[in-house]
Amino acid sequence: MDELNKIAVLYGGTSLERDISLKSGEAVYRSILDLGYKSNLIDFKGLSSLNILKKYDFIFIALHGFEGEGGELQRKLDALNIPYSGSSYEACFNTWNKALTKEILRQKNLKTPNWKLIEDNYKLESLDEDSNLLPFKKHSDKEFSSTIINTFGKKGSVFLKPITDGSSLDIYKISSNKQFLESIKSSSDPNRIFMIEEAIEGREFTMTIIDEQCYPPIEIITKNQFYDYDAKYLSNETRLEKAVLNNEEMENIMEISLSAFKALKCRAWGRVDLMQNINGEFYIIEINTVPGMTNHSCVPRSGQFLGLSFNDVVKKIINASL
Repeated sequence: MDELNKIAVLYGGTSLERDISLKSGEAVYRSILDLGYKSNLIDFKGLSSLNILKKYDFIFIALHGFEGEGGELQRKLDALNIPYSGSSYEACFNTWNKALTKEILRQKNLKTPNWKLIEDNYKLESLDEDSNLLPFKKHSDKEFSSTIINTFGKKGSVFLKPITDGSSLDIYKISSNKQFLESIKSSSDPNRIFMIEEAIEGREFTMTIIDEQCYPPIEIITKNQFYDYDAKYLSNETRLEKAVLNNEEMENIMEISLSAFKALKCRAWGRVDLMQNINGEFYIIEINTVPGMTNHSCVPRSGQFLGLSFNDVVKKIINASL
């Protein structure tokens, strides 16, 4: 990092995660200044505007949503030979699509909750009382439950989520056909492709990985149904606790997280989200290549458990990316 002089923090953009990106970027920007480097905040204006970044020695990507996590930004920066934080195009592409992520994990024999795509990106006007919605026919909650059992082999709630987007936006825990319809209609973009995912009941964890080192796992404790957008960024009641696990569990969660990180070809830094069921088995939910860096975020919190300040964590991310 000593050879660096001027670092740009790329943030903002136009996605639904813009507000979080602004907070992440501002926090990272202040940290880079504290570390003694020249820096500028740059609000992302599209791939065609990236030539202005050539005057910087390094780009810290704090840009959430497709613009920062979908891979096209990384591919363009590689073409311009501009160093940047985090994973390359392939890993971002693989992790941005949750269904593709799960396919790759399954190929590597890594556990992830069962899922089923809801084909296709149907139109909002088709969501009426008489429509047939795959995989759920619009008839009754009993039929909905039957479909769940046929799909996942058990009763209970499932998650409805878009196969893209982050920050837990438009993710719903549902247990009836009525909730299914209401959730689709209330989402920010009903025309996306969604999937249903088996709900693993148990403890929720997240693992920060920087430079192929697993940081202390965090157990997420929330009063919400799950770790949704509100719990992540707005609620002061969400607790990010240092996970209490026995030796075997700790070895398992570290091995599984690092294996998933490598299977998706991630590099430098990221975050792996997991659930542990009542039998103690860990399931990978998703991998994040541009995690949040706000005062509510898990990555700096995990660093605290190692005695690292926010500035220390930012410096380690940059060093790992070079």
